[in-house]
Amino acid sequence: MQDYELMLDAYVKAGGLPEIFRDSNIAHLVIHENKVIGKKLVKGLILEPKETVSGVDINLKIERNIKIENAVHLCFGVLPKEGVQEINIKAKIEDGVGIKLLAHCVFPNAVKVIHRMQAEIEVGDNAYYEYNEVHFHGENGGIEVIPKARIKLGRNSHLVTNFSLLKGRVGVFDLDYDTEVLDNSSLDMTAKIYGYADDKIKIREAGKLIGRASRGLIKSRIAVKDNAISEIINELTASAPEARGHVDCVEIIQGNAQAKAIPIVNATHEFAKVTHEAAIGRVDKKQVETLMSRGLEEEEAINIVISGVLK
Repeated sequence: MQDYELMLDAYVKAGGLPEIFRDSNIAHLVIHENKVIGKKLVKGLILEPKETVSGVDINLKIERNIKIENAVHLCFGVLPKEGVQEINIKAKIEDGVGIKLLAHCVFPNAVKVIHRMQAEIEVGDNAYYEYNEVHFHGENGGIEVIPKARIKLGRNSHLVTNFSLLKGRVGVFDLDYDTEVLDNSSLDMTAKIYGYADDKIKIREAGKLIGRASRGLIKSRIAVKDNAISEIINELTASAPEARGHVDCVEIIQGNAQAKAIPIVNATHEFAKVTHEAAIGRVDKKQVETLMSRGLEEEEAINIVISGVLK
C-alpha cells in the first residue's frame, strides 16, 4: 500500500490525474519495479501482466470490433535510488479495434536505475492504436531509459505514438522504434525531449511504407543545453505506389551542447514520395529579447522559448 501511494504521488507530479484510478469506466495498470500493485479492466480489454525477476511481461489484446471509449492508463516506475525494470509488451490489436493508451513512467529518485521496454505490436485492419508515453525523472541523472518497439500496421489503419520527457534529467536515453505500414494506413510519430547537464539522447524512429497509398510522418523536437548530447535518426522508406512520407526534425542547442540530426528518406517506387526538413540552432534571439524587455532574466526567457517549441 505504501508503494502504491508513493507511485501515485510520483504519477501526479508527472502530470497524471489520480481520480482515474477510482473510475470504474477507466482501465489501468500500475507497476512498481517488478510488482503489479494496481489493475482494473473494462469490457473487451485483455490485459495480462506476469511478474518476472526483473520486471513484468504484459499481454495486451483487444477483442475484434471493440472500441475502448476511455484511454487505458499505465503507470511504470522505480522509486528507490537503484534498480532495474524490464517491461516486455506483446500487443495484438484485432481488426476494427480502437484504443488509446497513456503511460506515465516515473523515476523520481534514480541514481542507478535502468528501465528497459521491449514491445511487439500488431495492429489489424481498419484499426486505431495510439500510445502516449510521458516520463518524469528526478534531478540526479542516474537513469537509463531504453525503449524498443517493433510494430506492424494493417490495412486502412492509423498508428499514433507520442513520447515526452520534459521533467527532470534525461540521463541516458536510447529509443529505437521500427514500423511497417500496409495499404491506406498511416503512422504519426512524435518525440519531445529536453536534455541538460551531461544527458545523452539517442533516437531512431523508422517507418517502412510498403503498402499502396500508405502515409508516414516522423517528427522530433529536441532541446539540449550545458554539455548534453543528442543524435536523432529519423528514417522513412516508401516502396509502394502513392506512398507518401515526411520527416521533420528541429533541435535547439545552448551552451556546450551537441546536436546531430540524420534524416534518411528513401523511395524505391517511381510513384512514391518522401520529403524531409531538419534544423539545428540556438533559440530565437528576438524572442528572448522581447521576454527580457518584460522583466525576465535571460535564462528564464530562454527556458520559456524552448518550452514553447517543445509544446
